Order: sequence, then structure tokens, then C-alpha cells
Amino acid sequence: MSVKIHHLNCGTMCPHGRRLMAGEGSLFEDAELCCHCLLIETDQGLVLVDTGLGTDDVRNPKRLGRVFLAGIRPQLRQEETALAQVLGLGFQPRDVRHIVVTHLDLDHAGGLPDFPQAQVHVFNTELKAALAPGLREKMRYLQAQWAHGPHWVRHQTEGENWFGFEAIRAIPGLDPDVLLVPLTGHTRGHCGVAVRTSERWMLHCGDAYFFRGEVETPRRCPIGLMAFQSLVQINGAERLRNQRRLRELKTAHGGEIELFCAHDPQELARQQP
Repeated sequence: MSVKIHHLNCGTMCPHGRRLMAGEGSLFEDAELCCHCLLIETDQGLVLVDTGLGTDDVRNPKRLGRVFLAGIRPQLRQEETALAQVLGLGFQPRDVRHIVVTHLDLDHAGGLPDFPQAQVHVFNTELKAALAPGLREKMRYLQAQWAHGPHWVRHQTEGENWFGFEAIRAIPGLDPDVLLVPLTGHTRGHCGVAVRTSERWMLHCGDAYFFRGEVETPRRCPIGLMAFQSLVQINGAERLRNQRRLRELKTAHGGEIELFCAHDPQELARQQP
């Protein structure tokens, strides 16, 4: 099975304190984080895994909120939106038939309005939290990003076993296999997205971790990223348990599965030509 997967950066973010966020450089330098998304070419149309920041976010950055703009410092480049990159590859927005989201945080769901005809596949627990957020969750979910009324496809936990993880077949009948793999903790319904290629599986871990060293043994993570993850997590015990499971998965099946997260630019660079 030959699958063409494009690894896209759909949003560059430059918080202050490179040493704290990247584990190298100066405290006075800016760090650089990415929004690692996938564009998968299939015979049934394009599949987008996460959408990063969208054109509406670039045009109207105030809607992202002062805390996000000041703390995360997104660069808001039109050419980095998923829409611009889809067009640059010679496709049209309607060619994106499916969007599979790891979760609905504002830096993962911003491109949804750019592909209004797509079916949006999401873990039901995540969608419920995003549509009716609690007090702690209001800042992370931006209702304007789905005000256009997406064609939601809600997925429940029932599914199959995937290397010891629960997995939900996101798009039945699609070649290649695309699975939602619940990795809760960062949000209530956070999932990884597994994609089968001819050589191996790829697992987009979303925000289950932020730094490549978190799925290595021994675990390592810059103190700033560690603190940020603790600050925004919904369930810390679940998040850390799933990180441990990912480390075990990489140790046992590293030759069969390629793991990467949403925001580590070195992991993104390894996947790009």
C-alpha cells in the first residue's frame, strides 16, 4: 500500500525563554514551536490530521485571546495555514474530504472553517468538552472556530486493539487505515492519530507530549515545557500514564511505529524531505 503523506507546519509559535522551552540556548532568546499537521493523499480524497491555525486566526488574531498571543506568541503567517499549503500542492479546499483532530484546542482546530465541506472526526468526549467547556476549559476552546457548523463525526471508545491501546477506526473503508487512539489527560478527549503506511505505522501523538525526550528512556523535558503541560492539563495522572505507555510502545515497537507530537520542530524536520 503506497501512501503519500505531507508533513506540514500549520503555525509557528515563539514563546520567550528558549532554554526553558527547548533545553538549549539562552533565556533571552525566543523558542520555536510548530503545529505539526498531516495531509494524506488517498483515492477517496485528502485527509487532514489537525489543522493548526487558520486563515480567520491570521486575519483576526485578537480572537485568539491576549494570554495566547502574549504567552505563546504565534507568528500568524498566511502561508503556513493548511489552506495555503493545500492550494500550494495543487489541490482545492473541497478535496479535503476528512479532518481527523487529536483535540480541539485553538491551535489545532483553527483551520476547520477553511474546509467547510469536510467531515470532522473527533472523540465524542472531546467534542462534548469543547461545545460546553467548563471554567478551566473556556480559554482553550475557541467557539468561533466551529461557528460555521462543521459536519462533526463523533466517535465513541468502542473499537479495536492496536499494540495494546484502544483504537477507533476513524474512517471506515478508507485506504490507508486511520485510527483514533485515546491518549487523554491533556484534554478530556485527547487522542493520537495512527496512520498505516506501506513501511510502518505513524502515530501523531498531538499534545500527549511536547518534547521528543518525553518518549525516551530516561524521560527528559525542558522545565518550561514541563511546567506548561502541567498548567494546561485536565488530568495529570492520565497524561503521565499515557506518556509512560508511549515510552513503552516506542521501546517495544520502535521499528514498526514512528511517534511524533504536534509541537516539536525537530520531530517535524525529521519527517520532511
